[in-house]
Amino acid sequence: MSITIVEREVGGRLLRFETGRVAKLASGSVIVTYGDTVVLASAVRANPRPGIDFFPLQCDYRERMSSGGKFPGGFRKREGAPSEKEILTMRMMDRPIRPLFPDGFVDEIQIQAWVMSHDGQNDADVIACCGGSAALMLTDAPFQGPVATVRVGRVFTESGPRFVINPTQAQLDFSDLDLVISGHADGVNMIEVGAAEIDEATMLEAMRFGVEEGVKPILALMAELREKAASPAANPGTPVLPADDVVAAVKAKVYDRLVEARTIPGKQARNRAVDALREEMLHESFPLPSDGSYAVYQAAEQRRGQAKEAFRRLEKKITHMLVAERGVRPDGRGLKEIRPIDIEVGIFPRTHGSAFFQRGETQSLISCTLGTGRDEQIVDGLMPEYAKKFYLHYNFPPFCTGEAGRITGPGRREIGHGALAERSLLGILPSGEEFPYTVRIVSDITESNGSSSMASVCGGCMALMDAGVPIKGVCAGISVGRFTSEKGTVTHVTDILGEEDFFGEMDFKVAGTREGITGIQLDLKARGLSLEEISTILAQAKEGRLQIIDRMKQALEEPRPDISPLAPRIVVVKIDPEKIGKLIGPGGKMIRSIQERHGVTIDVEEDGTVFIASTNAEGGRQAKAEVEALGAEIKVGSVFEGRVVAVKEFGAFVELVPGTDGMCHISELAEGFVKNVSDQVSVGDTIRVKVINVDENGRIKLSRKALLVEAGQS
Repeated sequence: MSITIVEREVGGRLLRFETGRVAKLASGSVIVTYGDTVVLASAVRANPRPGIDFFPLQCDYRERMSSGGKFPGGFRKREGAPSEKEILTMRMMDRPIRPLFPDGFVDEIQIQAWVMSHDGQNDADVIACCGGSAALMLTDAPFQGPVATVRVGRVFTESGPRFVINPTQAQLDFSDLDLVISGHADGVNMIEVGAAEIDEATMLEAMRFGVEEGVKPILALMAELREKAASPAANPGTPVLPADDVVAAVKAKVYDRLVEARTIPGKQARNRAVDALREEMLHESFPLPSDGSYAVYQAAEQRRGQAKEAFRRLEKKITHMLVAERGVRPDGRGLKEIRPIDIEVGIFPRTHGSAFFQRGETQSLISCTLGTGRDEQIVDGLMPEYAKKFYLHYNFPPFCTGEAGRITGPGRREIGHGALAERSLLGILPSGEEFPYTVRIVSDITESNGSSSMASVCGGCMALMDAGVPIKGVCAGISVGRFTSEKGTVTHVTDILGEEDFFGEMDFKVAGTREGITGIQLDLKARGLSLEEISTILAQAKEGRLQIIDRMKQALEEPRPDISPLAPRIVVVKIDPEKIGKLIGPGGKMIRSIQERHGVTIDVEEDGTVFIASTNAEGGRQAKAEVEALGAEIKVGSVFEGRVVAVKEFGAFVELVPGTDGMCHISELAEGFVKNVSDQVSVGDTIRVKVINVDENGRIKLSRKALLVEAGQS
């Protein structure tokens, strides 16, 4: 196989695909280079597992620490379980690719993407997504792609704001938009957004820019690669679909009653009716023989399995028909009607902030915890290490859907939903200068029937307000679904149920405030969306979002005026960076002493910013005074309240701040003649003094008399 290379400029940098040199035994492989970031992507097609009835696509993304000249952390010094960033990238790779395989295709498809070189500026996630698609295009799999993925940022220049394709890390640090968009020849099929309250029109403009300047050029490059590499023709294999006679038998048996069952209000009642109808159909029309040969039994079992799948497909068609043709949703709501909402804040007595949020049969209990800089989450990967001051954790236990299941750590779904809610709320948080706390939100889903991630956004916002976090605006999230009838009629519905997500074509989640969007996630089963349809969806989502915000403001109009008395109080003091050593003291002696005496924790940054955290208001005040004194500049005219540490015949030595003394001459202790220093002060006394001179050797001369004279004159 000869080496094939294609390249094109995208976003001001050269994007390069190479195949035919590395991993030649894979069904398809490609090395993608963008800047100095290099990703090896491979795709393998294998025979289906016996008895499988679903499409087993695997997408795996791994960041080799050696690619950035780093060592893995920990004792083993070897990459282990995937990080949160790697898991989110796997999901981002899977979601646009999975819908582009034909119905009934069950062959094994495994995509792996390894980061081999990383320049610290060009993030490898979107590059890996493009590499996975390109590798698939080199196989004989019936992949209806290619699909291209790009990131769009918005930076502000002297000539005004402008969009950027695949912004570097430096550009992204100053961007108010982080948009990842995937698309193919027929439209957009995956979107991820984190934004700082960007309006719908600007968001749509950013998507259009991403498609025109990023997606389309990369699609052309992939097509060129496939043609030059002489890739094999697509081989669809044998699709696993129910036999026509089985489909006809199932439809004749249950159609009318299934239509009726699909309109029963209430998730559990509806599911019971559908389950009973399925069991009746299987028992009466597709029984398993109790005698005869094993071959006969196996054939009957196979037809029974096909009948289950035919029933599922019929239920999906009926759901689409009811919504798109009759405007009838499973629970009887209108197409844009939001389920009843119940909200309560402050439900837990010992948390810093808490909320209960319920929308229909989706329910979440949310807790908010405020901490100090020591509670920040350090994120270390190929991109520069950074500290997260806000993070949201989402939990989805089996009981929330009425099931008993394995109790494990968070899976890919939990991590993905938590990241979406975190991204959506990040856009409304105050800056670290305004609110120097580390904030953690925990969303525990206790009932689930659709859009639990958006319930986490709404409930998380309420918990933030209950905790007294001065957010920029009330943030809510809503999901919009899509249904298409057999006649081609497309209908969008607001606030989808779990089964509307399962049977529908789309789960388009949008979160934001009255001012604009803060988060988006699009999961699409249909082929693709046009930008015109996305515009309609964003408008419908905004209408629903504003309704929810109004309801949230009824429960709590604005953030509480103060944080919880149980939360640490953080006081910020700014000192001269050159005084940091003095504050810390030899071996940390000084800072430890302040912390132990006043019951506080103190964190010092390199620029001289000092964070003092305490649950004791008086202890925090005293610690602040000491830190300010230690960092204060001793100059003529400054007034201090110091402690007398020594008494001599000629005067008294006064400790202005720990480690810094000044001398108050006997003539400066009081008005008039002073015979003995001990007549005025004793060791241990606290007196107010004024600096009257600092000589070239740093010796400080003080006066108590000057303050007494000023007090007498006033």
